[in-house]
Amino acid sequence: TIGADFLMKEIILDGQVVQLQLWDTAGQEKFHSLGAAFYRNAECCILVFDQTDPKTFETIDTWRSEFLTQLNPKDPENFPFVVLGNKCDKEGEIKVSEQKVKGYCSQKNNMSYFETSAKDNVSIDLAFEEVAKLAFKRDLDDIFIPKTTVKLEKTPNQKVNNGGCC
Repeated sequence: TIGADFLMKEIILDGQVVQLQLWDTAGQEKFHSLGAAFYRNAECCILVFDQTDPKTFETIDTWRSEFLTQLNPKDPENFPFVVLGNKCDKEGEIKVSEQKVKGYCSQKNNMSYFETSAKDNVSIDLAFEEVAKLAFKRDLDDIFIPKTTVKLEKTPNQKVNNGGCC
C-alpha cells in the first residue's frame, strides 16, 4: 500500500449482508501523519504483521498506541482490535511464534488473533467476520436507550380493553 487504500468488502453475518469499509494504511514511517484522517469514525482496527518478519510484529504495539492517540476513543482500553499474522502459507519461514502473539493479545484486553494468508485466502473471511462482530457490538454499546415505562390507567367510566376488536 502506498499512502492508503480504500476497499469495500461484503460479508454475511448472522444471515445479513454486511458491507465493511476498509481503510488500508501504509506501514511505512513516512505515511504515519495520514493516520488521523483515515482513523476517524473507525469502529474496529486490524493490526497486520508479517509472520516471516519479526520487526513487523515488534511495531504492532506502536501502531496500536498511535491509532488510539489519533482516534481518541471514549474508552480506549476497550476499543476493539484484531491482530492478523499474515503469510501463514510460508510455513518454513515463520519467525514469529503463535505463543508470543497470543501472549501479547492477552495482555491487550484479549484481542482476537488470526493466522492468515492473503495469497491463499486462509482465515481472511473469519477475521473479517470477527471485525464486523466487534464493530457492531461497539456500535450497539454506544447507543443509549432510556427505559420507558408505559402505565395504563382506567378512568372511572372507562372499560379496560382486554384484546379483541372494538
